[in-house]
Amino acid sequence: MTLPARASGDEGVSRPEAAIRRSDSDRRERRGGLRGRLNLFQAMVLRWRELHPYVAVHMIGVPHPLEAARLKEAIGGRLEEAGLARIELDRLRRRFEFRPGPAAVELRVLSAGSDPHEAVRAEIERQLNGAFPSEGTFTPFRFFVVDRGPAFDLGVAYDHFIAGGDSIAVLLERLFEAYAPGESKRAAPWAPRRYPGTYRRLFLRDFGHSLRGLARLPAMAASCRRSARAPCHTDRPATEAFLCYGVPEREFSALLRTAKAWGVTVNDLVLAMLLLALASVVPRRDGDRRNELGVASIVNLRREFESDAKETFGLFLASLRISHAVPSGVELRRLAGDVHAETERIKKEKLYLQTLLGLGWTAIAWRFLSPERRRRFLAKHYPIWAGVTSLNIDPLWTETALSRTALEYVRAVPTGPLAPLAFAITTFRGRMQVGVSYRIADLSADTARRVADALLGLMHGLG
Repeated sequence: MTLPARASGDEGVSRPEAAIRRSDSDRRERRGGLRGRLNLFQAMVLRWRELHPYVAVHMIGVPHPLEAARLKEAIGGRLEEAGLARIELDRLRRRFEFRPGPAAVELRVLSAGSDPHEAVRAEIERQLNGAFPSEGTFTPFRFFVVDRGPAFDLGVAYDHFIAGGDSIAVLLERLFEAYAPGESKRAAPWAPRRYPGTYRRLFLRDFGHSLRGLARLPAMAASCRRSARAPCHTDRPATEAFLCYGVPEREFSALLRTAKAWGVTVNDLVLAMLLLALASVVPRRDGDRRNELGVASIVNLRREFESDAKETFGLFLASLRISHAVPSGVELRRLAGDVHAETERIKKEKLYLQTLLGLGWTAIAWRFLSPERRRRFLAKHYPIWAGVTSLNIDPLWTETALSRTALEYVRAVPTGPLAPLAFAITTFRGRMQVGVSYRIADLSADTARRVADALLGLMHGLG
């Protein structure tokens, strides 16, 4: 039998439990007070969010009537169970800790009105531009719903430094599961790991690749000098706008078949289409030294050194950069082959480690730059016109009757200071959604739509 503890602050806790808590607290203090250390990509995100909110959004269609109070309770219960209700951030020391306690769930309820698509688009755009606290203890999630009567859209905006899209997809599945009528009692408990290691082990394990990546930095710099720079106006607010498009199932199937027939990945094919779409909009002159177009793609490093998204909550990203001259009249198949050859070389030689090494160098330079120069630093030295992040939801969601009832899945990602245009490609149950974010200071709505329409037109042509 245990005796009640008498120490102040441990009322109602047994002596062994109180001792464990004090021991854990002592260990945290010896390590600097907070449990988790941000990896290189997360630390860079914190620097970017000093310039403008770095917020991402996921949204899932729920085929049940909205009961706001029950939904709010389900969200709060899941966040508390997972230990994700609140986070304490020490921005200067790049450390964080998830704090126990009740979740302060923010749930914004909107009516779909006469145009549900526009209601969703406008709310996602609003969320992209809403800042989270810069430090201290706060809830790193904001939830919203667009009520359609017999169904509703559930969205979550999150401070992007805490997690990648795969972790948020798993979280949304758990929320979907907790809210579905009759499912909450059968929902399995979820307590993911929240303090994964940083990239240090990855660099040590792949030390040879890291050294070769350093040796090839001059070649990357030369490629950047050949690439056309995207506009970057530091005298205007970095406000982001959002567009959303659905790709018909027939066209998505044709995209998959074409990629397989050409021996490239779907992401390679999308990057090639994006290069062609940009070439139709970006002005370039013959003989200009900067005659190439640069695009980037997010690389998920989770499989390199961590467990899957269902077991570990966090962000494990790097990126790869593709630069190509995109000559007039080049065929999509040839361009996709060129892109594939480059991405395969990057993956084989792990040249995405260059990006992480570059982030480390940028972190050193960052402290010596003014806010205005920080905004244009990457646009000047690492020119990219657009970025792509692809996420397939199907492997992340459990294949059950419940998951098959979910409606479409939409994502929006921030542009950040690298590129004025970002494409979030999301595939779910045989469908594709394309979310397009762009900085209105640097691109007009007409230009963003022209690039998106050209990309979607190429997809349509495959069908």
